[in-house]
Amino acid sequence: MQSGERPAQKLNWQRLIRQGGTVLAGDFTAHSTQWDPRCQVQQNGKFLENVIDENGLEIGNDGRATHQWTREGHEGESFIDLTLANRPITKWPILADDHTTGSDHEVIEWEVETDRQGVADHRSVVGWNLSAMMEEDAEVAEKLWIELAKE
Repeated sequence: MQSGERPAQKLNWQRLIRQGGTVLAGDFTAHSTQWDPRCQVQQNGKFLENVIDENGLEIGNDGRATHQWTREGHEGESFIDLTLANRPITKWPILADDHTTGSDHEVIEWEVETDRQGVADHRSVVGWNLSAMMEEDAEVAEKLWIELAKE
């Protein structure tokens, strides 16, 4: 891995994203004007922009902040929690008032458009679908989860 390169940059994203049925949601810790209308400094965003473009993903975020923080007496908000899908995202509410978690991240619910065949073929995958990865991809994914857990 090159200096400054994140483990997510080594993943084979084409293998992880199933055509017509993938939702990626989480704290990507990346800043870009594509999902943050107030972004002034892109940080870790270019790589994710490329993943979105190369895989035909839609950004579900609607321009509202998803992360509220307080550090050293200063408060702020950011747009680092993203919902990406390769089907149209039809609903994307933030459920902050009704669903407190103790986290500084908002609770987000989403719905994606489906068709009858998509519903018939549906299967639920929670976390990484490790059976679809090569051993090398699984190792990179494990390192990514460890990195994210530290943040």
